[in-house]
Amino acid sequence: MVVDASGLMEIRLSGAGFTRVAGADEVGRGALAGPLVAAAVILPEEPAIAGLRDSKLCTALQRRRLARRIKEVALAVCIVRVQPHRIDREGLQRCNLQALRRALTGLPVDPDFVLVDCFKLARLPWPALAVKKADVVSRSVAAASIVAKDHRDAAMRRYHRKYPQYGFATNVGYGTRHHWRALDEIGPSAIHRRSFFGVENCARGGVGAGREVSDLGNRSGDSQDRREPQRKDKSSYERGGPRKVRG
Repeated sequence: MVVDASGLMEIRLSGAGFTRVAGADEVGRGALAGPLVAAAVILPEEPAIAGLRDSKLCTALQRRRLARRIKEVALAVCIVRVQPHRIDREGLQRCNLQALRRALTGLPVDPDFVLVDCFKLARLPWPALAVKKADVVSRSVAAASIVAKDHRDAAMRRYHRKYPQYGFATNVGYGTRHHWRALDEIGPSAIHRRSFFGVENCARGGVGAGREVSDLGNRSGDSQDRREPQRKDKSSYERGGPRKVRG
């Protein structure tokens, strides 16, 4: 049975006088390719959004609709992208924590309390709490999870048009059998994380390295199993209401 996020944390914090609670979460940690995406969201007490839950428990259509609704009613939204070359250079955990911090500090409205799914962030300018499975007990964290997942999936669908051989439209960069087979046959693309186990072994000849690309793009992706070129990391802002996208 799929249960919506309870909002228990926001209820308790509201009782203690905290009315602008920011939730933060990230997606894409375990992907072999594509960006890591973090989001932070501050929701108003009203109106309540039905269906908020861990993004992995939503269908793609539900996520798209919820992400649109969240952006309509949220007091503030900030999305941060970390590209693969930076993950390779600085390490996944460091990039993860930096992305969550940048999403929170990039909010156009200051929160008075912060909830983060799992990861403890030191020296934030606001009181903060790391909560395991926060998207179950916090509606703002569940909202951040949905916004981040919807944003990243859309980016991977765009990458699929450039690199159809890997099946990014269906596996969104994770290690399905089809994805690993493509890596074995043609090597990694420019958006693969070469520091990840197994990817570097395929890296001698990748797309753009003079190898012929096989017709793997016609195969469909299956269930999940097992760098970008070095360039300056740029920040971009997507405006249209109180939300911000940083990459």
